[in-house]
Amino acid sequence: MASGSVFPLSFSTMGDSSAPAPGPDAGSAAGSAGDLTGKRAVVTGAGSGIGAAVARRLAATGATVVAVDHAAAEVRAVAAEIGGHPLVMDLSDPETAAAAGEGADIVVNNAGMQHVAPVHRFPPDVFSRLLTVMVESPFRIIRAALPTMYARSWGRIVNVSSVHGLRASPLKSAYVTAKHGLEGLSKTVALEAAGYGVTSNCICPGYVRTPLVEQQVADHATLHRVPREQVIEDVLLARTAVKRLVEPDEVAELAAWLCGPASSSVTGASFPMDGGWGAH
Repeated sequence: MASGSVFPLSFSTMGDSSAPAPGPDAGSAAGSAGDLTGKRAVVTGAGSGIGAAVARRLAATGATVVAVDHAAAEVRAVAAEIGGHPLVMDLSDPETAAAAGEGADIVVNNAGMQHVAPVHRFPPDVFSRLLTVMVESPFRIIRAALPTMYARSWGRIVNVSSVHGLRASPLKSAYVTAKHGLEGLSKTVALEAAGYGVTSNCICPGYVRTPLVEQQVADHATLHRVPREQVIEDVLLARTAVKRLVEPDEVAELAAWLCGPASSSVTGASFPMDGGWGAH
């Protein structure tokens, strides 16, 4: 991948003995399996890729989706398609992020960005920006959403992490750091919120067929003067057993399950969807 190249944003109180017991719908909070009618779901990075797929999938289950992205035209198109509400927001400004989480029953922290460079050449301001988008803004969104979730004794938080939230690769210090941080945040929330009927989990995909990844492939192919297909096969899929990119709809299906009633006992977990990358 091109060293030093920046890819655009693709738009993540301790429970105690006084915490209320989960409501009577703790095991079937959204009614029948997969039914999220009446739930307000906030999905960041919803203008394209994984976020758009998740927004569509949750809308199909009956949830009212707030689609968040900095790309105004794209997120408005997705919201119009699913009958949701667009929220144009740049999550590199953490002061604005909290507004996205207020009143949410479901939060899917998906917005992300990438920058590739060796540590000794990594721009500090870009490093900070990646952590803001992928750790601080998810924290602020979750923080704003939890009071409503606690009051309703129900909530679902899904953080779209990465295989790089579980391991590392060279040249991606900020991304790897951010995704590891998101994993820690998710687990902490899971421990604090369990007594209120709120779950928090991570999905850890490998390379997904998104505009962000497609741009990385194109840049690498141009830099090294090799065909696009060779980049996918020799670079992206070199460590996977399943020799294809993950599709956004696959991630969305897992996210929808984690948001539904069947997953009420699943919290603090990280779900690899990496084609066997982590099996090595």
